[in-house]
Amino acid sequence: MMRRLVLICSTLVVALLTGCAHPITLGGDVAKLVGTGGAKIDRKVGLLVTAEQRNAQVVTPGGGGDKVNYQPYRDLEPGLYVALSESFASVTKLATAADPKVRAEALNYVITPSIATTSSSPSLLTWPPTQFTVELTCTIADPQGKPLTEVKVLGEGRAEFDEFKADTSLSARRATDDALKKLIKAMSEIAAKLR
Repeated sequence: MMRRLVLICSTLVVALLTGCAHPITLGGDVAKLVGTGGAKIDRKVGLLVTAEQRNAQVVTPGGGGDKVNYQPYRDLEPGLYVALSESFASVTKLATAADPKVRAEALNYVITPSIATTSSSPSLLTWPPTQFTVELTCTIADPQGKPLTEVKVLGEGRAEFDEFKADTSLSARRATDDALKKLIKAMSEIAAKLR
């Protein structure tokens, strides 16, 4: 009995010292992205996000020694779709690089995103991150998979306690919104060169 009590207490102490991972979401307000791009070029693109990427979970630091977890590809996929739709005439979601839609829909380019995130908070009392970054790298390839160019943007989001009391994902969503706005601008510039 005593041994079991010591084991339970030890487990609780370790849990308190290492913190836990709280779920948040990176999904921003994609409706605000519509109409923010420049002139679209008449090209069809495929957005390649695999099921493995969509299901991948990431854990990064929060405040108070805790961590946050989220699924960046699942959360950002709708925003990426809208961002590409602001630069190109047509966007098709692809499941794999060999997706039959590449040929069937005569896509001109395949765009593969890579997402890297960071989060932090100096707070010892609250767990939501006060600072968050989302780095989007989009590789643009031809239909055969040969890379043509790459677009990279960095979105930053900050939120203080008074702001995130009702929205613990606020800094992450702000970083996502910032990254997607920058991606639209960068894609419009690149798209013009790919004509």
